Amino acid sequence: MRLTALLFTAILLAALVRAQEAQPSSKPQPSSATQDGSTLAVSLDKIKEALKQPQVQTLRGLDDKPTFKLEVREKQKISLDDLIKSLDFKAGPVPGAGLYGYEMQRQQFNPTNNPLRQPYAAFNQPELLTILIENLVGKYLAGKASNAITSAVREHAIAAAREEVQQAIIEYCAAQPSGGAGIQICAKPIQ
Repeated sequence: MRLTALLFTAILLAALVRAQEAQPSSKPQPSSATQDGSTLAVSLDKIKEALKQPQVQTLRGLDDKPTFKLEVREKQKISLDDLIKSLDFKAGPVPGAGLYGYEMQRQQFNPTNNPLRQPYAAFNQPELLTILIENLVGKYLAGKASNAITSAVREHAIAAAREEVQQAIIEYCAAQPSGGAGIQICAKPIQ
């Protein structure tokens, strides 16, 4: 890497030194005089000759006919099922205060001597039954409702994309001579 940088620097320096060296020319070049009598290093005759030359068209593809490409991309949405599948439940649920806090509470407040200091002790049996039913409903019904909503949103996005493409084709065909006669896409609508 250092050798390459050194070689590149040497080439640049050699080019600069060569450019600064005065090269004697066989014929003197005319210089233009300004109004105050000082001379310029440019020749007006050469500028006039360069302006008389025909201009070269430097932009390519100006005469090419445009080609259109349509690409529909849907933003990847993470569903609730994918999010749940990505979680790691191998270790089991973690208590509210963490494993160490739970272990400390278990040792300080023995379940036999202090039954009301245990987790879920604040709930009586009907309240625990309510929590159980809410969890079961959430597990089995919420997933199906989420899937139904996701599929409805996707179908709506597909219909909107098709309508947008159809409108773009109609506008394209209308802009063509004689309404796009002879163009295959203008002959029949997209289904």
